[in-house]
Amino acid sequence: MAITAAQINELRKATGAGMLDCKKALEEVGGDMEQAVDYLRKKGLAAASKKAGRAATEGMVAAAVTANGNAGVLVEINSETDFVAKNDKFQDFVKQVADHVLQKTPANIEELMAQPFVGDASKTVQTLLNEAIAVIGENMQIRRFVSFSADGGAVGSYIHAGGKIGVLVEASCDNAAVCSGEAFATVLKDVAMHTAAASPQFLCREDVSADVLEREKEIYRAKARETGKPDNIIEKIIGGQVNKFYGDICLLEQVYVKDTDKTVQQYIDASAKQLGCSITLKRFAKFVLGEGLEKKESDFAAEVAAAAGLK
Repeated sequence: MAITAAQINELRKATGAGMLDCKKALEEVGGDMEQAVDYLRKKGLAAASKKAGRAATEGMVAAAVTANGNAGVLVEINSETDFVAKNDKFQDFVKQVADHVLQKTPANIEELMAQPFVGDASKTVQTLLNEAIAVIGENMQIRRFVSFSADGGAVGSYIHAGGKIGVLVEASCDNAAVCSGEAFATVLKDVAMHTAAASPQFLCREDVSADVLEREKEIYRAKARETGKPDNIIEKIIGGQVNKFYGDICLLEQVYVKDTDKTVQQYIDASAKQLGCSITLKRFAKFVLGEGLEKKESDFAAEVAAAAGLK
């Protein structure tokens, strides 16, 4: 099949590989983007951690947590420019929406937009958004949100760089007094800060699907076979690489950024011992502003086409 400049552009952004390497990879796999990524990784031309799509839209990620810490939300609201994102009116609007989601716990964006606004029941959240757009003078979008409610635990949050990254975490605890205390909140914030910095994809290795794991193993096998080692040695090598893979993508197995002598799980265990309780991290969510969305890049497609010899 004919490979387009747009496909090459997308693969280049996803992998960091050169344009001609991307063109060849797509030709080898018939244009399948996922297989092309694997092809480049097997050739050592792509970084496993790079993903398609760049954060390109402006706006803000914000969090809201109840006073007792038993519930929290994370929201992303986009604007057209960073200038507006820094505007007090825009930031007040984001806070109003986050507080509304925290109180009304809508199931999805559609339900959220139709709900009467908690600050003024005479208008819906959609009306509130329309009014904000009229006042601020720029298009805005309530893009996504997530809500956590802790039963026998607490929720913590962390917002980085004025709203460029937001994280929400939930942990259970067998001591109600500890759960509502400042020390427990600090542990949750530390884990949220780590998550913002380290970008885990899963909570623990049990959450990694068999398909994801097998795909990774096949990449390791392809690289190991090039060494000429026998299959039994290759499988032992793969075992070590899989453990490293878990350590890279699973939050609890990652090296804790504030104490590199510990994993995140070991930090949680040490904190639990110090607080005199048991702590179990239940889940996390991370929003990166504009993740998966892109601004227009003037003439870049033409440059890709020219470099790849495409029209």
